[in-house]
Amino acid sequence: MSEPFVHDDIQSLEPVRETEGEPQVGRWTRRLVLFLRMMAAVSMVKGVYHWARVCGIGGGDTFEYQSIAWQAATIFFAVIDLVAAVGLWLAAAWGAVIWLMSVASMLAFEIFFPQVFGAGMFIGLAEGSLLAIYLWLALKSAKEHPL
Repeated sequence: MSEPFVHDDIQSLEPVRETEGEPQVGRWTRRLVLFLRMMAAVSMVKGVYHWARVCGIGGGDTFEYQSIAWQAATIFFAVIDLVAAVGLWLAAAWGAVIWLMSVASMLAFEIFFPQVFGAGMFIGLAEGSLLAIYLWLALKSAKEHPL
């Protein structure tokens, strides 16, 4: 009978580790992802708010009695905010792009077309501040990952 195969270097085998070889996530990257998740929640609330307006839930005139510009803008934000919320929560690259488009569009509506939603200075300042915070966090995170 043949002897079973015996290997003398069994002790030299290292266990497989799940995190071995993966790059460490930096402090600013974690903060950026946390910010994106918070913005996902805000975008979700905004999207649901706009859908509530489309469905006639809440106060004010019903959807069909509003101007065409108001209706189009409300439907646009009802869709884009929910899409942005999903992308931001997943921390996907397209999520931040859609969110930036939503923020830039809301700023444009507040500044250049105040007759659509009304000139909300607070909304404009909030959206602009969130945009600045995102850009600052993205730059800090990018510095953690040199090319």
